[in-house]
Amino acid sequence: MDIRYSANPEHFKRFTTEEMRKEFLIEKLFEADKVLVTYSHVDRMCAFGCMPVNRAVALDDGIDCYHNFGTHYILERREMGVFNVGGPGTVKCDGTEYHMGFEDCLYITMGTKEVIFSSDDPKNPAKFYMASAPAHCSYTTTFIPMSKANHRPCGSPETANDRVINQFIHPDVLKTCQLSMGLTQLKKGSVWNTMPAHTHERRMELYFYFEIPEDQAVFHMMGTPQETRHIIMHNEQAVIGPSWSIHSGCGTSNYTFIWAMVGENQEFDDMDNIAIKDLR
Repeated sequence: MDIRYSANPEHFKRFTTEEMRKEFLIEKLFEADKVLVTYSHVDRMCAFGCMPVNRAVALDDGIDCYHNFGTHYILERREMGVFNVGGPGTVKCDGTEYHMGFEDCLYITMGTKEVIFSSDDPKNPAKFYMASAPAHCSYTTTFIPMSKANHRPCGSPETANDRVINQFIHPDVLKTCQLSMGLTQLKKGSVWNTMPAHTHERRMELYFYFEIPEDQAVFHMMGTPQETRHIIMHNEQAVIGPSWSIHSGCGTSNYTFIWAMVGENQEFDDMDNIAIKDLR
């Protein structure tokens, strides 16, 4: 398990590029038949990746659960959102199977003891990207296909940010403890996400970028609004966004990203907007 600690915005101003990447960038999330996990002390959010190829893989495969989480199983005091960004596969939760295609989502409630991942075809394996947060109550494990998401078009071609925010794990779709997740698709010719930028002091946010062509990249913007920095990101990488930091990106082509938020509330519009002219 890769553990990341919370950075102070004043200290962040002095980070080198290498230090910034080491602190916030999650470079690798998928390895055949393994579970990779990064534990962030920013609201104790965890990012998981699992790519089952030759066998079914359990969520706790290779993880000392009590040592790392202080619980008997990973979701004893946590909830989790799962997106499939690969080939078709199945997630089995305490004996119930959920078949997931590309960009399907699954919410797994606190108290789920056994979670097992498998792929339909080892030549086209599923890639399960997951975000997990502490929870204090349980709800209902729910499969959410794209057709059941809440679709919010935003932006415009003129400002190169024409996109659709698809809310999956969100109060308008289903009830959760504190986790919110969704998937934003940029249309061809658009490269900016979350612009104009904002922060939300009451919530952190985790971004996972995918569908970035091999020879392209995304410049993910971070930092306080008056002193911004960037991290260059490539396909299937994630970045940790503390509440004090803006989180916006500009790609060399269009792309897709999955966002996950936890914090004091689940109000999607509870944010501190920043005018473009005020960014530095």
